[in-house]
Amino acid sequence: AGSKLREVFDKINNLLSGKPVQTEGQTVSVTQHPQGLEFVCYKLAEKFVRHGEGEVSFHHDSAFPIAVVLSGIWELHPRVGDIFLAHLHKKCPYSVPFYPARKEGTSMEEYQRMLGYEVHDSKVEEQDHFLKRMSGMIRLYAAIIQLRWPYGNKQGAHPHGLSYGWRWLAQMLNLEPLADVTAMLLLDFLEVCGNALMKQYGIQFWKTMFFIQKSYIPRIEAVTSSGQMGCLSRLKNFVQKCLRAEEIPLPKGILTPSFWRT
Repeated sequence: AGSKLREVFDKINNLLSGKPVQTEGQTVSVTQHPQGLEFVCYKLAEKFVRHGEGEVSFHHDSAFPIAVVLSGIWELHPRVGDIFLAHLHKKCPYSVPFYPARKEGTSMEEYQRMLGYEVHDSKVEEQDHFLKRMSGMIRLYAAIIQLRWPYGNKQGAHPHGLSYGWRWLAQMLNLEPLADVTAMLLLDFLEVCGNALMKQYGIQFWKTMFFIQKSYIPRIEAVTSSGQMGCLSRLKNFVQKCLRAEEIPLPKGILTPSFWRT
C-alpha cells in the first residue's frame, strides 16, 4: 500500500537525517556513534541490493515499490546511492555493464566470483539460480532510473535517471554477447524500462530496437547452444512484437497514481 511505503520511507529518511527512530522496542540514532551515519548508509545500500537479488528475482513486480523508495532516499542522501551502485556493480558486474576477463594468475574460483557467482566451499551456485539473481538486480536498477519519489520537491534532476539507462543499453550493445546472460539481461531491462526509454528517446530508441533485431540478436544466436535458446526466443518475440506494434508495453507492477491513495 502507498501509505505503508510512505511509513518505510519516512523511517529511513529520519534515521539518515539524525533523528531518533523507534525500532524493535528501542530508540536508535546515527548520532550515537561517530561512524554511525557511514555504517547505516553502507548497510542500507547493501540491503537494497539484497532485495534485488532476493525478492525482485522471485516477484518481479516488487522492483517498483523498492525502487521508488531508494530513488527518493538517493535524492536526499546521495551517499546511499553511491554506495548502492558500488554494491550493485560488485554483485552484478553486468549492471555496469562489464564482462570481467580472467587475468593470468586468477583462480577459477576467484574468477567465478568476479562474474557474480556465489561460491561456497568451492561449490559454485547453479546456473539457474545465478541467472535469477542477476535478473532481479537488473530489474531493480531498470526500475530505479525511471522512478521519482512522488512526495519530493522535484526541483533537481533525478540523481540517477534515464540517461544512465540509455548509456547502459548502448554500452551493452557494444559488448560481445555471452550465452544465456546477455539475452536475459536485455529482455529484463527492456521489459522494465523500455516504455520509459521509448517516451524519452523516441526515434533514437526505435533505431536501437531495429539494431537489436537485425544485428545483435543474430550475434547472440551465434554464441548460444540449442539447450540455451529459451531466453533468446523470449527476447526475439518481445522485440518483434514491440516493433510490429510500434509500442513498448508498460511494465507489469508499475505504480499508478491510485496506488498512492491506498
